[in-house]
Amino acid sequence: MTLLNKIPHPLTILMGVIVLAALATFLVPAGKFDTLTYNKPTFTLNTNGSDLTLPATQRTLDSLHISAPLAAFEQGTIRKPISVPGTYHRLPKNAQGIISVIEAPIKGLYDTIDIILFVLLIGGFIQVFNATGALEAGLKSLSATMKGREGLLIIILTFLLTFGGSSYGMAEEAFAFYPVLVPLFLAAGYDLLVPLAVIFGGTQLGTLSSFSSPFSTIIASNACGISWTDGLNGRLLMFVLSATIYIVYLFRYAQKVRLNPQASLVYRYDGAVQSPFPSFSEQVAGSKLSVRNKLLLVVFFLAFATMITGVVVWHWWLLEMSAVFLVAAVLIAVLQRMDQKVFIDTFIKGAEGLLSVAFIIGAARGVTAILDGGNISDTIVHEAAQLISGLPSGVFIVLLLMVYCLFTLFISSSSGMAVVTMPIIGGLAVAAHVPGREIVNSYLFGMGIMGLVTPTGLLLPSLALVGISMKAWWKFIWPLMLILFVLCAVFLVIGVQL
Repeated sequence: MTLLNKIPHPLTILMGVIVLAALATFLVPAGKFDTLTYNKPTFTLNTNGSDLTLPATQRTLDSLHISAPLAAFEQGTIRKPISVPGTYHRLPKNAQGIISVIEAPIKGLYDTIDIILFVLLIGGFIQVFNATGALEAGLKSLSATMKGREGLLIIILTFLLTFGGSSYGMAEEAFAFYPVLVPLFLAAGYDLLVPLAVIFGGTQLGTLSSFSSPFSTIIASNACGISWTDGLNGRLLMFVLSATIYIVYLFRYAQKVRLNPQASLVYRYDGAVQSPFPSFSEQVAGSKLSVRNKLLLVVFFLAFATMITGVVVWHWWLLEMSAVFLVAAVLIAVLQRMDQKVFIDTFIKGAEGLLSVAFIIGAARGVTAILDGGNISDTIVHEAAQLISGLPSGVFIVLLLMVYCLFTLFISSSSGMAVVTMPIIGGLAVAAHVPGREIVNSYLFGMGIMGLVTPTGLLLPSLALVGISMKAWWKFIWPLMLILFVLCAVFLVIGVQL
């Protein structure tokens, strides 16, 4: 039996996590907070399973002790149901049995269908583009241009992807970069862990220092009752510090692997893993690009530029981003004068290639389905809040960082974490004399650190895209996680004293 056969598949790992979550519903008491949902022009208060319509006014929010401003609901910053402080109540145990475990990944597929379609459309788009030969020609040209300076490319791309994560919450859309960067970094002499660390690690690190992300910082700040600009300078400083530490750490590993391929963690733990994406030969590297290839490359990069601009400027999300890649695929086929049957077959083949990633995404969300079905998510939040209440501010904020690290194992959605926990934790912060900005920071730091390894987030789909194991990634990332935890803890303790 080969080493690869001994390593559990990501779907196997996730099914194990789903089973553990189901077992937890037998042990953890069930309970729930009342929730408030904005349905223009009213609020809907759900209490004990019953809905009550309330006027959508600031007075309603104040009466429920919710610090979030009314404008946050009206402008769409807070879209999900928000927990109402002080309303936690026990519910009859609803343990999740075998049927629930079987249904969980299917429910996860339902809940993440927008993400899955986005991934499948990206697969089709990349396959169509690969069929033109323009990608290989472009990579050869870039490889020749960056010859001897590939390390600079690691620095630039990691910084840009971290900035994307920090500024507007880049996450799932980064899947589109793997087919491009994996062949490029492999041709430069690096291993498969390097593009994973650049793409997944870079965007995830952005969560830690999110200074303007609407999916984390802005939602959490509004739910906590503060302006998202409160603490902005500190988060910008954290962005610089954490990005610098991460880039230096990654660069040192990449250079070590390039000088000695035997030092690769992928080689050590996974063996000779083959790239899941087409590689390119070096024989004609540096050859001049044809006019058609240049035009195709322009369309290719315009698709990404349009996607990013749409998210940042026009507040697009997965529906619009998916449409961009579908249109780009059709446009590439037209420019290549591709037969319509060939185009469709090629597009479907590309989507098929990412089906395993789609199933992993759905299975990861299945963990949340189990926890919500057993009504223990709110219990975990409530008990953790009770545990840290009444402590000195310095102890409180470090324990809160640890609590958010723990929560991230169960709730990987940054917006979901914000609306579930911020109204509750924000109320405790007042009693502990902790500034609201540090509450938001502890949430960002905890999610940023633990998101690097949580199986319910984007890690397992990312590992599947490059074909390496969780063990190889863990061996690479755990020392950095310790460094980041110490940095964040010191940052928070200083912050509560200012």
